[in-house]
Amino acid sequence: MNSPRQVGIAPLPGAKPYLSPYLAGLGLGLVLLFSFLVLGKGLGASGGFGRMGALVVDRIAPEHIEHLEHARGLVVSEVPVLKDGLVFALVGVAIGGFLSALSNRRVATRPMVERGPTTSLWLRLTLALVGGVIMGFAARMGRGCTSGQALSGGALLSLGSWAFMMSVFAGGFGFAWFVRRQWR
Repeated sequence: MNSPRQVGIAPLPGAKPYLSPYLAGLGLGLVLLFSFLVLGKGLGASGGFGRMGALVVDRIAPEHIEHLEHARGLVVSEVPVLKDGLVFALVGVAIGGFLSALSNRRVATRPMVERGPTTSLWLRLTLALVGGVIMGFAARMGRGCTSGQALSGGALLSLGSWAFMMSVFAGGFGFAWFVRRQWR
């Protein structure tokens, strides 16, 4: 008999099943269409994080922002940082995600981290942090995160966005070979 650690995290008692991926994809497409119609731009998380980060640096070291052309443009623009649609979207995602988890009985009272049977909690958390930092750095270098590139750029039929997503899938599939033992 497998222990819960070997098969991952057991669902919480009373948790509702996940939404159909087809229905969720349709909903995401409608949200993206609504974003283009109302805001005049697509979805993306790194833009909101970038604007908030630039605002914090501007408050702490404004002389540093003056030397960074891209960051200065994030702070000094037509729309104040805290009124930007992408910043509001980040807040909405956090609130909406929590409310969805709460209504579907997926909020745990103690921290739960899914990991393979041979992976320690600290290794899993360290790898997640390192992966997140690499993704954040790459999003800034690529001038957009996966949601901005794939969803918004892909919806606009941008060749660069399609090439980016094919590269993301190929890289993820290729790298999975190196960490496959962690999840057996």
